[in-house]
Amino acid sequence: MTALLLRNARLLDPAAKTETSGDCLILDGKIAATGPGLTAPEGAEVLDAHGACLAPGLIDLRTHGRDPGQEHKESLRTQVEAAVAGGVTAMGVLPDTDPIVQDPTSVAWLVQRSRALGKAKVLPYAAMSVDKAGQQLTEFGLLQQAGAVAFADGAKATADALVLRRALSYAKTFDAVIFTHPEDRALTRHACATEGEYATRLGLPAAPAAAELMQVQRDLLLTELTGGRLHIGPITTGAAVEAIRAAKAKGVRVTCDTAAAYITLNEIAIADYRTFTKLTPPLRTEADRQAVIAGLADGTIDALSSDHTPEDQDAKRLTFTSAEPGIIGLETLLPLGLGPVHQGRMSLLDLLARLTVAPAAILGLPVPSLAVGAVADLVLFDPDAPVRISADAMRSKSKNTPFDGFPLQGKVLATLVDGSIVYRRAA
Repeated sequence: MTALLLRNARLLDPAAKTETSGDCLILDGKIAATGPGLTAPEGAEVLDAHGACLAPGLIDLRTHGRDPGQEHKESLRTQVEAAVAGGVTAMGVLPDTDPIVQDPTSVAWLVQRSRALGKAKVLPYAAMSVDKAGQQLTEFGLLQQAGAVAFADGAKATADALVLRRALSYAKTFDAVIFTHPEDRALTRHACATEGEYATRLGLPAAPAAAELMQVQRDLLLTELTGGRLHIGPITTGAAVEAIRAAKAKGVRVTCDTAAAYITLNEIAIADYRTFTKLTPPLRTEADRQAVIAGLADGTIDALSSDHTPEDQDAKRLTFTSAEPGIIGLETLLPLGLGPVHQGRMSLLDLLARLTVAPAAILGLPVPSLAVGAVADLVLFDPDAPVRISADAMRSKSKNTPFDGFPLQGKVLATLVDGSIVYRRAA
């Protein structure tokens, strides 16, 4: 029997909506007891938390895979190492690999390889359509049996409404969820900024923010028509938040997420043409940023993700219009997510719910909690500790973060997967 006792922790359980102080005893990878003054079994490892927060490990809904095929940008090993350094114990991985994850063998390979690495758990998303071309659907049933937890065509919206309608209807057979990207491709194909005065001053090709709302509204109508399950993200505009809020009120089976960058930065961040701030969708106005934070706080936006997108220097050291979009985010997810908490916009338990309970529900996973018998996938963190982001110190192979040098609050101290400490921050 393996045993670990975490003493003197601030126990945060977003599933039960409780916050207490005490200890947490872990036996054979599961939580055996919580409360004050627990006794460590003989031979148990004891770790003093010194009042730090202990919570279920984060579940990151949106990361982009690069292994196999683009290991020079990110290998599966570096991705799971980056994940646990950020307190992420499980992550959904979009099928942006070469070959594309669209057959049972590819799905099984990802699951088995991640298990062998013994760090964060990889939750494969299989391609919704063959070659992500938006035409012929993949075999959802076989892919789900192999371990696929959702279906998506990566950071690319499905242009053909009939294809998405068929996908939603087909997925309903397996109670599977379809992930879609909120950009009308006809309007955004050559754009790299949000249309408006700011993009005009910079001389950048831009698309209207309404391109997001147009795609979201169409996809919501198709979901209502089919009764399927839809997940949209990342949401970046106030108009899209309102549309999703209205759809939920009507009973449409829709969930959504936003990424940490969109609650932290607005379009001003692209002022110096720094390609590390080029995202898809692009950064929005300050009014949109505030609306997205409000949507996250009230639960209209179900989850917060990293949208981790590794790109090497060859893809980023280009002109702004030519560079690939995306930033890495696994290791900055928690400190950036804590921003609205420190600003008094939402509670710490609510933030943790967006990072644990909601992602698990969307993917059909067991509810992460600190209850007795729960799997001990946990994160120990200090929400108030100052930290300065260092790209060079990140575990991710790519370093494309716009937050290098940023002073933030929130530090991951340790991460546990199946009761084993897989990451511990150096003193």
